Amino acid sequence: MALKNRKILLGVTGSIAVHKAVDLARRLTEQGASVHVVMTDAAKKFVTPLSFEVASQNKVHSDMFADPLSHITLAADADIVVVAPASANSIGKFAGGIADDLLSTCMLSVTGKALLAPAMNWRMYENGVLQRNLQFLISRGMLQVGPERGSLACGEEAIGRMADVPEILEAIRAALSEQDFSGRKIVVTAGPTREYIDPVRFISNRSSGKMGFAIARAAMRRGATVTLVSGPAQVNPPCRVEFIAVETAAAMREAVLGKLHDCAVLIMTAAVADFSPLRREDKKVDKSDSLTLNLKKTPDILAEIGAMKQRPLLVGFSAETGADLSRAKRKRKEKGADLMVFNNVESPGSGFDVDTNEITIIEADNVTTLPLMTKDEAADALLDRVSTFIS
Repeated sequence: MALKNRKILLGVTGSIAVHKAVDLARRLTEQGASVHVVMTDAAKKFVTPLSFEVASQNKVHSDMFADPLSHITLAADADIVVVAPASANSIGKFAGGIADDLLSTCMLSVTGKALLAPAMNWRMYENGVLQRNLQFLISRGMLQVGPERGSLACGEEAIGRMADVPEILEAIRAALSEQDFSGRKIVVTAGPTREYIDPVRFISNRSSGKMGFAIARAAMRRGATVTLVSGPAQVNPPCRVEFIAVETAAAMREAVLGKLHDCAVLIMTAAVADFSPLRREDKKVDKSDSLTLNLKKTPDILAEIGAMKQRPLLVGFSAETGADLSRAKRKRKEKGADLMVFNNVESPGSGFDVDTNEITIIEADNVTTLPLMTKDEAADALLDRVSTFIS
């Protein structure tokens, strides 16, 4: 994972959002990162250094004279420097090259990656001077996450609220990931579809959407512009991904076809229902001892796109009961997919509602079986293979 064994320097400035930074330090530490915190004097007015020492399990730094070279070594040792929250004052210092405390001095010596998470009142954020300072820092290679629109300390609803911790974590992971999909547009489908019998009953399946969401998240981290088209799933959409919610196979088809322009890769993990009721009742069907349904086939989105003369690289998924690959191999050929990903849902740890998967990637002339791993790891492994086709 992108955060394991990474060294992160977390700069904390004076803002009511400092409490979020404590949670950020804790989450980074829990995920295997080594976190060192530098606090400004203003930040210590909101939260004590002890809170960050407990969260990061490391000593907090704030005195630029305690160690004469700390402003160099702290920045040089870090894989990334994250300033969260980044106040208007601190952003102005960084842009102006002012070095009058430990954090601003560290920032002046940064030669690697740096990420800013601004937090301030909307009037300050929209001020032309602040925007000029931010744009200058971004032009010099710094990254920005947030701010968001929400409830501010003054009670108003406006932009200026620091990005939530999950979004900052994703921005850090993206900054630390290889950007081999930068500039590429990727569409991912996920989750089940629902084919309605009446307003309250439907045909569906057990897909949780976790694998597709993991692929969308991994592609975003690796620089892609990602659209995720999903049926009703059991997980929250990834940050920084365009999310289109659908229910039926027909709605998923419409959404996918509408996003094919300039699409480099289409990865279809969705478990689209194969059949839909021939007639959808307008009112709830009365309960009876038996019910006969007449079914029709749903659109085969994968096969339709596979038959197109101009189409993106096409990746399908084949969830099967049993270890026989023959059906998945046949589906790859018949549907015109470039790759077919097979997984045996009966295999321990590889079925429904779990966070792991054991996949086999089937190509025209190659079959690669991967060991059981997390779905995030499986997503990256699949994207590693996809990247060889579009590089």
